[in-house]
Amino acid sequence: MLTINLIREKKEFIIDRLKIKNFDAEEILNRILMLDTSRREIQSKTEMMQSEMNRISQEIGILMKNGKRDEAESAKKKTSALKEEIKALSEKLIPIDNDLKDEIIRLPNIPHESVAPGHGADDNIKVKEGGIFPDISEKAMPHWDLIKKYDIIDFDLGIKLTGAGFPVYKGKGAKLQRALISFFLDEGEKAGYEEILPPIMVNEDSGFGTGQLPDKEGQMYHATLDNFYLIPTAEVPVTNIYRDVILSADMFPVKNIAYSPCFRREAGSWGAHVRGLNRLHQFDKVEIVRIAHPDHSYESLEEMVNHVESLVAKLDLPYRIIRLCGGDMSFTSALTYDFEVWSAAQKRWLEVSSVSNFESFQANRLKCRYKEIGDKQTRLAHTLNGSALALPRIVAAILENNQTESGIKIPKVLIPYTGFDMIS
Repeated sequence: MLTINLIREKKEFIIDRLKIKNFDAEEILNRILMLDTSRREIQSKTEMMQSEMNRISQEIGILMKNGKRDEAESAKKKTSALKEEIKALSEKLIPIDNDLKDEIIRLPNIPHESVAPGHGADDNIKVKEGGIFPDISEKAMPHWDLIKKYDIIDFDLGIKLTGAGFPVYKGKGAKLQRALISFFLDEGEKAGYEEILPPIMVNEDSGFGTGQLPDKEGQMYHATLDNFYLIPTAEVPVTNIYRDVILSADMFPVKNIAYSPCFRREAGSWGAHVRGLNRLHQFDKVEIVRIAHPDHSYESLEEMVNHVESLVAKLDLPYRIIRLCGGDMSFTSALTYDFEVWSAAQKRWLEVSSVSNFESFQANRLKCRYKEIGDKQTRLAHTLNGSALALPRIVAAILENNQTESGIKIPKVLIPYTGFDMIS
């Protein structure tokens, strides 16, 4: 959420920058500024009346002390009238405050100066490519055939138990899943991240804090009786740990890592690009979250990108790093890098991670602030997060890229976790 001070001071700048996200902000900004003017006028009147009421209240004490009871009674009537006026103004302020908030939360985050204009994936910028492309047979199978051949993931059983998009991992498939989770968590711990095991359901305040609510509720599973939401990512509960928290600047950067199952209602279109593990309603992911000093948040972003790159490199997966254009970025992001790995049998790139800096956008919703040492003033922190990593497409790429006539080879870094080197 953009701050009202920024909106007051840099209206034209915001209009110009949000064009990069293909968002026309002028009409909303005009309404915001009009509502803000009304609010400030009411607040000013209220403060003047409160000051006058305080002045008269002091006079009443003096008048009573001097025996001027009639004048004191007259002054009391004035304070009573002022109280009523202040109450009326306060009631008038409530809908204005609500309308102002409703308008401000419609504005997306301002993209970083490095973000290029564009409308979608075709306009994104490739930053880096790494890894060696596997040499596999022309008869190589896509992962949805491999998992049936080796009986390691059962989609039909998932449909029986729940519905489409809820697979059941079996035998070596389940062990591979657990191995990846442990590997990602251990690598995060080595990089200085503190592990969190968060709830997988959150309340409305948490959904609002990270920007999922109010506009993305249709993508979330909602437990209506208790008004809880199943999390789409561990980013939501972990970042909300710092909601309404004032940090000391010497605590930065705050670094957390969390494994969680993730739930998304999004219904994909039909076709090979959403077959098998390519798009699920329930999946596992390890998430890294940082709370950073505004002066150093882009250093934090680069460190996070390097960390995710190290993971895909250690898994021996061909990868590329993409900087998203304005039209392909999320509502809340200021700058996002996507990681994609090569799926050899599908012959296409699969997104496995997004690493983003939200600057103060989420922090303003969360009221996540900090103080410099020796300073009483609070300022908004910067929040960042990234997948490190999302498992389904990583598993798909591992299965497809490492298939041989005798079975599927397990990446060397995972063998200590799986206890086996081949799925056969």
